[in-house]
Amino acid sequence: MLEQLKVSPIVPVFFHADAEYAQQIVQACYAGGIRFFEFTNRGPEAFSVFTTLREFVQQQCPGMALGIGTIYTPEDAARFLDAGADFLVQPVTTEAVGRTCRKYDKPWIPGAMTLNEIWTAWQHGAAVVKVFPGNLVGPDYIKALRGPMPEVPLMVTGGVEPVAENVRQWLSAGVQAVGIGSQLFKGDYSKGFEALSGRISELLNGLGLPGRT
Repeated sequence: MLEQLKVSPIVPVFFHADAEYAQQIVQACYAGGIRFFEFTNRGPEAFSVFTTLREFVQQQCPGMALGIGTIYTPEDAARFLDAGADFLVQPVTTEAVGRTCRKYDKPWIPGAMTLNEIWTAWQHGAAVVKVFPGNLVGPDYIKALRGPMPEVPLMVTGGVEPVAENVRQWLSAGVQAVGIGSQLFKGDYSKGFEALSGRISELLNGLGLPGRT
């Protein structure tokens, strides 16, 4: 997973109650070069939309990892992992959820902020630790914690701007990936989603990542 993130370190964070619209968003992100996509568990329709997306990704988006976010309980974790989630993201760190991910042999990305929280999540078996909310800490915070904690893989979410300069600041500070939510999806898509694909492709290419042409 970490090797793949070097090539595709942007993880869209997205929820929509309409499965067809969600499929179009996922397809546009895939066409733009996204290979990790986090669908969030933020509404009563989340599970049914996710199961539809899982089938769609398997058929139309080879090589994309579809994860589930906003998970708090091991019961919800098991439900979405049974439905085919490739990885699981939390806003907090729940050890029981981490155990469930280990049982399914799927990457667990819990949320944390302080050094103690990040280290605890790592010790409990996190594949990557999500630093949230990023807009409250900034890239300088990541640089500072990299001194005593250089080895823990990090993803920052919250306040990341979908422009190459901002993403490069976070990557240079020491994170392996960034999660970007609503700011990535702003726009009028009444004429199609090609603009979203183009924006994402331009963003990824602007990062100058190894393995991308």
